[in-house]
This record gives sequence, structure tokens and C-alpha cells, in this order.
Amino acid sequence: MTRPLEVSDLDLVRMAQAGDTEAFGELVERNRRAVFRAALAAVGSPAEADDVAQEAFVTAWQKLDGFRGESQFRTWLLSITWRKAIDRRQTISRWLKLAASSSRDEAGDDMFDIIERVPSSRRAQDEVMESNELQRDVRKLIGTLPRKLRDSLLLAGTGEHTYDEIGQMLGAPVGTVKWRVAEARRVLKRKLTAMGYANE
Repeated sequence: MTRPLEVSDLDLVRMAQAGDTEAFGELVERNRRAVFRAALAAVGSPAEADDVAQEAFVTAWQKLDGFRGESQFRTWLLSITWRKAIDRRQTISRWLKLAASSSRDEAGDDMFDIIERVPSSRRAQDEVMESNELQRDVRKLIGTLPRKLRDSLLLAGTGEHTYDEIGQMLGAPVGTVKWRVAEARRVLKRKLTAMGYANE
């Protein structure tokens, strides 16, 4: 059964609460990418992020009757996802190991794309090598940030979440989240400059 495009998430929630599993399936499809990216920001591994996403959807289905519509469904779902992801990310040392070993191919080209770069259609091989080295160093430096700065930066860096949603996930006011993201970027740029990278 094809649903009209104008059916809202809240309408789908109400249908799902009445037992319509296809309606919940539609909610999963609408939010799959945002849930995965939130989980990936927390755990650093695509395989683990996929597991977290599955757990989050199962938990959302189980708790759906308790959803009252006081927030957007997506925000509620992302909060569940973040809690599941934090449970998965057991220790700081484990996270640092994942962050350091996570390859660009595994995580996706844009996962840590937080340093502004000048696009170029043709770059010499040494420039490409320097860019790869920069990506590697940025990943390592992100892993050394305090957890509150790192989590805010990684969630903002996905491009999937509004500051309101990030605030809900982290339990922090929007202004605090914005400050953490700006501070994380400032610290990264300062450290990169100290490592000899040009401050572009």
C-alpha cells in the first residue's frame, strides 16, 4: 500500500501505535540515515553503528506506545539511538582505539570533514598524500578532545542533525552545543597549526 507523501511522522506513529507495522517501516526508512550517522558519530565503526541502529529501532518499536508526541518522533528516536550508542562505547580508551584505527574508506569520506579545504579538480600526487595525512591527523586529534566537545563536533559534522536534535541527544542546551562545536574546531585548528599545517 502506497502512502501519500504528505503523511507526517506523527500520523505514521499513530498508525503504528494502532498496530500498523508498515507505518513503522516507513518511519524506519525516513530516519534510517540519521540514526546510522548518529550511532557512527558515537561508536566510530560502521559495523557497530549498524548494530546500534538496529537496537534503536527495536527499542523504539517496543516503546512506541509510550511516545506522546511531546517532541518530534525523529528527536525521540535519535535520543534512543544516542543512549544505545553510548552504552556500546564502553570506555574512553576503546573509543580512542576505534577513532585512531578507523579508516577513511570504512567511515566514509565525509565523516570527519570538519576542516575547510579549497576544492581542486587536479592536485599533484604529493598534495593528495598531504591531504590523506591531514585526514589521519584530524581523526587522531578528534579522538583526543574531551568527550563533550568530541561528541558535539562529530554529531554536527554528520550534517544529519539540527542543533536542537543534538541538544536533545546530549542533554544540553542548544547554545552549549554550538559553543562546544565552535570550541572543538578552534582546538583542532590550533593543534593542526602547531603540527605545521597551514591555517586556511
